[in-house]
Amino acid sequence: MKKNIFITLIAAFSLSIFSCKKETDKKIVTEEIRFTKEGELSIYNLKDSIPNQIITLDIEIADNDYERETGLMYRKSMEEKRGMLFIQKMFKPQNFYMKNTLIPLDIIYIDDKYKIVSFQKNAKPLDETSLPSVKPAKYILEINAGLSDQWNLKIGDSISFKKG
Repeated sequence: MKKNIFITLIAAFSLSIFSCKKETDKKIVTEEIRFTKEGELSIYNLKDSIPNQIITLDIEIADNDYERETGLMYRKSMEEKRGMLFIQKMFKPQNFYMKNTLIPLDIIYIDDKYKIVSFQKNAKPLDETSLPSVKPAKYILEINAGLSDQWNLKIGDSISFKKG
C-alpha cells in the first residue's frame, strides 16, 4: 500500500513539473470595434412652426442591457456624421459616464416625445464623473464632442429615427 502511494506521489510530482510551461511573451490581440449602421437619425429645429432638418446621422442603437452598458467604450474614433442612440427602458433622469471611453463626446438627453431636454458637452475621455440628464430622458444620443455647438443644437430641438 505504501509503495502505491509513493508511486502515485512521484507520478503527480513528475506531471506537475512537466506540465508547467514557461510564460511566453505572447501579446493578446483584440479586434477593433467597428461601426455598424443600425439606423438613421435626423435632428430638427422649429423655424416658423415648421420642422427644419439640421442633420442626419448614421447610428448604432443600444437597446439591450449589454449595449447600453458598453456604449462607445474602447472606440478610438467616430466619423462626424455618426452616433450612438441609447434607448432606455424607462423615462426617468439618466446618468452617463465616460469609463473606458476613449473619444470626447457630446451627450444629448432626449425625452419620451423626442425633444432634446439637456446636454453634457465635451465629456472627457476616461472620466468616471457622473453626467446627469437634469430632466427625465428616454433616449440619449452620443456624438463627437463639439458637434452639438457646431450644429447649433438647442433644448427643444427634436429627433426622429428609424432602424434598418
